[in-house]
Amino acid sequence: MGVTGIGGFFFRANDPEALSKWYAEHLGVGAGKYGKWEMQAGTSVFSPFKADTDYFPAGHPWMLNLRVDNRDELCEKLRAAGIEVIIKEEWDASGVGLFARIHDPEGNPIELWQPPIKP
Repeated sequence: MGVTGIGGFFFRANDPEALSKWYAEHLGVGAGKYGKWEMQAGTSVFSPFKADTDYFPAGHPWMLNLRVDNRDELCEKLRAAGIEVIIKEEWDASGVGLFARIHDPEGNPIELWQPPIKP
């Protein structure tokens, strides 16, 4: 008996309805009254960072990391929708995966992570 996965991610928003629609439209995350979506099994990382980290923006106590299956394709779609996408070569690591960063309309940081393809 123990924890088997993350059951939800809850956060405050100035306009919860609009933000829910944005996540559903652009990332396919949640929809409907409770924002449910079925996830594929895979690695999830749970990692507190030091309070003064520069890994994500100061003033934000958290950063959402979403596992994706094709970072480049999703980033093209996001850019076409007018969403700023940041990709830095130094973020990518062999054996770890590919990364990109975006922000939702309320400025919350989101990291997109494509894990390495298993042989």
